[in-house]
Amino acid sequence: MKPRILSLLLIAMLLSACGGAATPAEPTPDVAAVRTSAASTVVSQFTLTAAAFSPTPPPPPTATATLEPTATETQPAVAEVTNAEGTTVVICDKYSWDVATLDVTIPDNTIMTPGQEFTKTWKIKNIGSCTWGEGYSLIYSYGNKMAGVAQPLPSAIAPGEEVDVSVTFKAPDLPGTYFSFWTMSNAKGVPFLGNDDKALYVQIIVQ
Repeated sequence: MKPRILSLLLIAMLLSACGGAATPAEPTPDVAAVRTSAASTVVSQFTLTAAAFSPTPPPPPTATATLEPTATETQPAVAEVTNAEGTTVVICDKYSWDVATLDVTIPDNTIMTPGQEFTKTWKIKNIGSCTWGEGYSLIYSYGNKMAGVAQPLPSAIAPGEEVDVSVTFKAPDLPGTYFSFWTMSNAKGVPFLGNDDKALYVQIIVQ
């Protein structure tokens, strides 16, 4: 019996020695390292994408030359008006005055007797573009006319010139304060345009 047992043991030992070597187990992957690598890849992709779509900053604005303001032109001596089309038109017939020299005779509230005759004179200036010639005259505007009669101009009045214009009046018979307003008109009897606020007047008190 012993020789047989020994033989079996020998066979078992030989088989163990000749058997294939055991395949070594594969190393377990490092999960943390894998996650870190994946995160780095994603960050890199986002960086590239952002760089690709980042807008290019616009070029700095081109400096614009500043225009120097031009000197204010001297206003013409004659009156002007702007029409509806925006065109500047020189006024032919227009007058003005200096309040300090306007009343040459008969200051406001001069005392008159009933029926008294008097002459009122004003100093005015031609600020239009037309010369006042024959036919130009003062005309009654409103108020109490007091039998007023305009006196003719002493001569032709060119633009820029001053002139004394006069009207002869007769004071009313009844006591009171009286006003009479007059304005300039051209040779056709047309009142000067734009002189509504420049009516000349006389004011007297009859006692």
